[in-house]
Amino acid sequence: MVPYAGGVDEPDVDPAVPDAVLAELRSVCLGLPETYEEPAWVGTRWCVRKKTFAHVFAVDEWSPPSIAKVAKAIGPGTMLVFRSDGPELVALRNAGPPFFYAGWGRDVIAMTLGQDIDWAEVTELLTESYCVMAPKKLQAQVERPPG
Repeated sequence: MVPYAGGVDEPDVDPAVPDAVLAELRSVCLGLPETYEEPAWVGTRWCVRKKTFAHVFAVDEWSPPSIAKVAKAIGPGTMLVFRSDGPELVALRNAGPPFFYAGWGRDVIAMTLGQDIDWAEVTELLTESYCVMAPKKLQAQVERPPG
């Protein structure tokens, strides 16, 4: 145990994103043009040209304060953060669970990843997130669903 800023002891192990979830996200994110993966301040993130378009991390009561607040609201688990814009952003912000406003950034949405993950939906959301952050030249290389 290590002392936590609030004076409470916290475990010295970060909660982990399940390996199977991380593998699926890697498959989607690293399949997009010019992307790379790197450790984030918590969890793992995927970037295009130094811009984060996806970030996954585990949340629990021992997470950093801004994340622990989320854990109190949704319970411990895995959270995926991504970008959106236009009508889809509005729809996702108002959709309710598993989606919610992450609490930072005008275009940032969070999604809890539970037991029954719809990987087709996650793939579409991450592809759109990539296109929000990528230059037009790279966006043009991505096959996107119509509409």
